[in-house]
Amino acid sequence: MTLRLTRETQLCMSLSARPSNFGTRFHNFLYEELGLDYVYKAFSTTDLPAAIAGIRALGVRGCAISMPFKEAVIPLADGLAPSAARLQSVNTLVNDGGRLMAYNTDYLAVRALLEHHAVPRGLRVAMRGSGGMARAVLAALVDAGFARGTVVARNGAAGRALAAAHGYGWQDGADAIEADVLVNATPIGMAGGAEARALAFTPAQVAAAAWVFDVVAMPAETPLIAESRRQGRPAITGAEVIALQAAEQFTLYTGVRLTGEQVARASAFARSGC
Repeated sequence: MTLRLTRETQLCMSLSARPSNFGTRFHNFLYEELGLDYVYKAFSTTDLPAAIAGIRALGVRGCAISMPFKEAVIPLADGLAPSAARLQSVNTLVNDGGRLMAYNTDYLAVRALLEHHAVPRGLRVAMRGSGGMARAVLAALVDAGFARGTVVARNGAAGRALAAAHGYGWQDGADAIEADVLVNATPIGMAGGAEARALAFTPAQVAAAAWVFDVVAMPAETPLIAESRRQGRPAITGAEVIALQAAEQFTLYTGVRLTGEQVARASAFARSGC
């Protein structure tokens, strides 16, 4: 891949506690293929306000926001799109002339995947997590017709609030959970994390479920997804989520709507270097 930078080249970036290569490779692959004068780079920071000020001051076109900044970035933005305002969680900033508008493309990706996989509506859900990604996932589930379920969260205040906002129950542990759809919206199973080899739900819970959904994107085959494959349970992976939400970000930054085939090829290229 050869990027020819000019003074007109527009910079897009990401901010994350643990930057990965996925977004960098996904976006730059498509910039080159489509002949767009953009470049994408991943960053981390210990000073979020200064980083956001830099985005505004330097004219950075767009920024993907990942853990742990999805809520902390809200007061630093100039406006919230409906998706971000409803969820109070941001994963994308778009800079229009120094004004930073905040979006949440995770919600859109989850809704699209539930439709694509034709997950039957009305099934009982058990979701682990209460952070920014969990809020996006649960809102998408409820809006898609999954009105019954339980939020499992160690953070009692956040877990109760999230559950109550969507008419779900709350538990602080998953041991006694029984559900048709198991959803992991925590870092459990994430490569490089403290619980990289852990299962978000037990093998017995997977066996009793109809569907498994893990939003962890790295690796694509998390322990939970591997267990669901072993037991023959249909699954939605974080690899699918990250590709679709990145495609929506790409459109926000460039105005170009990608085809499914372009998304698939860019995602495959991105994963080959992660």
